[in-house]
Amino acid sequence: MEFIFLLILLISHLSEAKVFMVLMEEDPVVSYKSKQANPSHDDAMIYKARLSSGHDIFLESLLQRGSYTKLYSYTHLLNGFAVHVTSEKVLKTLQNVKGVSAIHEDIKMKKLTTHTPEFLGIPTGVWPTLGGPMSSGEGVVIGLIDTGINPYHPSFTSRSSSGANTSFLTRSGKFKGKCVTGDLFPSTACNGKIIGAKYFARAAIAAGKFNATRDYMSPFDADGHGSHTASTAAGNHRIPVIASNFNYGYASGMAPGARIAVYKALYSFGGYMSDVVAAVDQAVEDGVDILSLSIGPSRVPSGPAAFLNVLEIELLLATKAGVLVAQAAGNGGPSSSSILSFSPWITSVAASNTDRKYINSIKLGNGHSIIGTGLAPPTAGEVLFPIVAAIDVCKRNITTGLVTIESCQNTEPFILSLVRGKIIICTYTFDFEFEDASIATVADTIQKVGAAGFILTTTPDVGSEQIKGTTATFQVPGIILNNMHSSSALWEYYNSYTTRRSSRHAMSFTATARILGGRQAIYNGQAPVVASYSSRGPDVINTLLKTVDVLKPNIMAPGSSIWAAWSPNSEGDQDSKGHHFALASGTSMATPHIAGAAALIKQKHPNWSPAMITSAMMTTADITDRTGVPILARHTKQLAPATPFDFGAGFINVSRAIDPGLVFNTKFNDYVEFLCAIPGVDDMSVRRAVGVGCPKKRKAWCSDLNTASVTVSNLVGSRMVTRKVINVGGGNETYKVSIREPLGVKISVSPKVFRISTMASRLIRLVLDATEATKAYTFGEMLLQGSQNHVVRVPIAVYVGSSLGS
Repeated sequence: MEFIFLLILLISHLSEAKVFMVLMEEDPVVSYKSKQANPSHDDAMIYKARLSSGHDIFLESLLQRGSYTKLYSYTHLLNGFAVHVTSEKVLKTLQNVKGVSAIHEDIKMKKLTTHTPEFLGIPTGVWPTLGGPMSSGEGVVIGLIDTGINPYHPSFTSRSSSGANTSFLTRSGKFKGKCVTGDLFPSTACNGKIIGAKYFARAAIAAGKFNATRDYMSPFDADGHGSHTASTAAGNHRIPVIASNFNYGYASGMAPGARIAVYKALYSFGGYMSDVVAAVDQAVEDGVDILSLSIGPSRVPSGPAAFLNVLEIELLLATKAGVLVAQAAGNGGPSSSSILSFSPWITSVAASNTDRKYINSIKLGNGHSIIGTGLAPPTAGEVLFPIVAAIDVCKRNITTGLVTIESCQNTEPFILSLVRGKIIICTYTFDFEFEDASIATVADTIQKVGAAGFILTTTPDVGSEQIKGTTATFQVPGIILNNMHSSSALWEYYNSYTTRRSSRHAMSFTATARILGGRQAIYNGQAPVVASYSSRGPDVINTLLKTVDVLKPNIMAPGSSIWAAWSPNSEGDQDSKGHHFALASGTSMATPHIAGAAALIKQKHPNWSPAMITSAMMTTADITDRTGVPILARHTKQLAPATPFDFGAGFINVSRAIDPGLVFNTKFNDYVEFLCAIPGVDDMSVRRAVGVGCPKKRKAWCSDLNTASVTVSNLVGSRMVTRKVINVGGGNETYKVSIREPLGVKISVSPKVFRISTMASRLIRLVLDATEATKAYTFGEMLLQGSQNHVVRVPIAVYVGSSLGS
């Protein structure tokens, strides 16, 4: 009885354990350095050590030993620490203590899970201008905060004969990162292509989620997601894509000449914000140029304080330090306001399809064909094979544990004499949804029992959601029928050619078919199309009817069916385990395309700020597809013309982005003024978050932030919006300004024509007058056409709450 009481007490005690991120009022290292006259590196390191030891002293003076564990000291961009506490009492002690500016509870993070350089026109339009593919991205370091990297993959082989990890001179300064060794990650893993690698798992360990035998105590990628994103951004040029002994072509990163720095903070189960913040802090201190985050929070903080949470402020300070941050918009589409990346200082990335598809098909004995998917070979020759359902060729009165026989996860139930040389019909059941089954295991089972191939059908119980594993590669013939119409057609044919006893047991099978195979790509012209899963605007704060004027997402890139590097040790995707390449989809896959594009622009223009690079990508983006018609967005059951809330400014066009003509620049103080303009945010909250308070003369509206878009989330009557452009076109140029007005809005602009010299700036004023209360967002654009053929497009999104005189 006493043991049971102690167990209950222990469980209740542990249930209170949480991780909190505590921010302190004293300056972090970057602020300390900015206030010193010519501070030395040693001075900064001494100050850094003092902050870290100060956190220890602070905690020891307040809390009882054993009631807490300090996980991290944040010192570079933020001054604070992450602490794992065992009860709410410890938290109460920390609150309202002098020197503490804010306390934030840790939250979970999740992964937001080739041909694309050619699809984007980079080999002919960009790489030649930068010295060829091997030099494209040279001098730029892309930091990836993800699940680590597989250093043995050919996409990341050494760029130099030395193989040593030495300090590297980037376009913006010296990279000072280190290579942490550990499980499956020797010192030689940092080889000149990979120039830094660290891992962050203290919060994951404290939460009991980290499994050292599965997740590895090193930067090694045990999932595959991190290797995929790293190779998309900066993988080596022209690497053969071989999966299941078939060559699918060649893969190249967007910036093959860039270096990679890895900060592993995500695992197969996801991760925690406190680990991610530590990774960002380290990456910026190391000196990366670009940060790629194919991750997002499991939930977005509600209300105006969303912009002041620890990760958003950390990323703002990273931007202040000159680091461009590209982040996945999220996979919550097509629902509106499903954005997970919402702050204006972040480049939020939407996902599209490409012009490449893989289609499989099966030809039935009655002459009909059924379309499906599956990267699998065809059945042998052009002969038809008998079809049998798994349930009809299994032993009676046998169980397979937790999974059903129809799932084809086990060889034991099958009667081998009845399945050899036949095509087996298996069924996608709830076993697959709960990860008790996988399509890879179906293929393995079919191979072991000697069947000719498999057909995987779906059921109404699972619903219309996309079947998991449709992009897995197989060595045995197989096809996946991922909709009820195709599945029903197959079953109708099979049942009509199968003789059964009164007990419903099958007596004879005469249905036949052959699988034509799905490994050859098909290319079409209708691309890009906004993927249905890609998260949409308006920005998250608008769900609370607050007047925060931010366009999200910012830009769109390819995200569907992307071939890239994988880790054969993958525990995150059973269908890709054992493979060195995987075909994956998600805004996770779109984000490194933008990170790589940003690296190419950074190489060409090393002094440009993150905002200038983002502006260049946005103002030159495509809003029409390959056929010249407006880009469409896929919704649940239909296609519709895409809006800026679907794809931001449009689809990335790197060839134009390296020479945009004009750019919009946004500085740290501008972002501070934006925060101060958010309804419900006070001066003290801003001061605690970023270290400086609001200016005496505040901007009236968030819409005044100098971005490459104009968003007004509640236009009442009239509002003036200003934008300042900088001429980076390399010569004097005359621009004509035209406006396509959103419905319900009249816009006057001045000047309508202006001449601007190189590196000069010009202020543009737009007056928006409400003419009709639309009670919904409508869209337009401002177009600046230059005399030297530069075209600068700025999307406009307006919600008219009240018209003039109403």
